[in-house]
Amino acid sequence: MSLVVMVTVPPAAAAELARALVEHRLAGCVNMVPGVQTVYRWGSEVAEEPETLLLIKTNGERYPELERFIKERHPYEVPEIVALPVDRASPDFLRWLNGTLSLS
Repeated sequence: MSLVVMVTVPPAAAAELARALVEHRLAGCVNMVPGVQTVYRWGSEVAEEPETLLLIKTNGERYPELERFIKERHPYEVPEIVALPVDRASPDFLRWLNGTLSLS
């Protein structure tokens, strides 16, 4: 199953994490969406921070390692890692994606 994984990061950390995910074949590609303003509750406080949204394309086989990789390198104590299944996609794109994730 193909997945789109959403992860928000501080803008300064986005490119390095995106590149590392692709270099380690945990993602076929990562879109970096700058300018996201996030409002969240942390403990008893409501905070607001600028972030970059990463849209990571991967598959279910690579997801467990991708999640571990992000947790090890992410600057947040509790990073947002939300995986959404891809219900439909171009067969050509899916072939390409799975080929980029292959370790052989």
